[in-house]
Amino acid sequence: MTFPKRSARSIIRTIFSKPVSEATKGPPPIKPPSATSVDIRGSMQLRHVDAGSCNGCELEIASAFGPTYDAPRYGARLVASPRHADGLLITGVVTRNMHGPLVRALAATPQPHVVIACGDCAVNGGMFADAYGVALRLDQIVEPDIRIEGCPPHPNEIIAAFRSLTEL
Repeated sequence: MTFPKRSARSIIRTIFSKPVSEATKGPPPIKPPSATSVDIRGSMQLRHVDAGSCNGCELEIASAFGPTYDAPRYGARLVASPRHADGLLITGVVTRNMHGPLVRALAATPQPHVVIACGDCAVNGGMFADAYGVALRLDQIVEPDIRIEGCPPHPNEIIAAFRSLTEL
């Protein structure tokens, strides 16, 4: 199989002529609750905690932070430690094995902080609500400030939640 020869200039023109990221879709539909006392306008550092998900939400979160949806342009950033975070981005049901680490991550996050439940499992238990390995629902441990519904939620919905907090 042979490929047509193209000049370097033609290849570069093709690369730079196409948009890299998707256009935003107007103002975010999610409004932050009035009870949230966290002022994170412009920038938000989040620690992601997988409390026991199937990893569907993690794929969409990775996509939201990738070059197509580009969450950092709206001030959202993932950090490696809850001690450096303005809040927690929690996915999945709270399993028996992750109950303790989740409570410790909540305790390590400086006050005041925001808690974001991402995906149906974190919001209401989803399809795994009555499974054997599930310890508690997230709202029995901590009341989420923002709930992003969907199984898994679309990256646009994740971005809309971030934008409602950063106001960008």
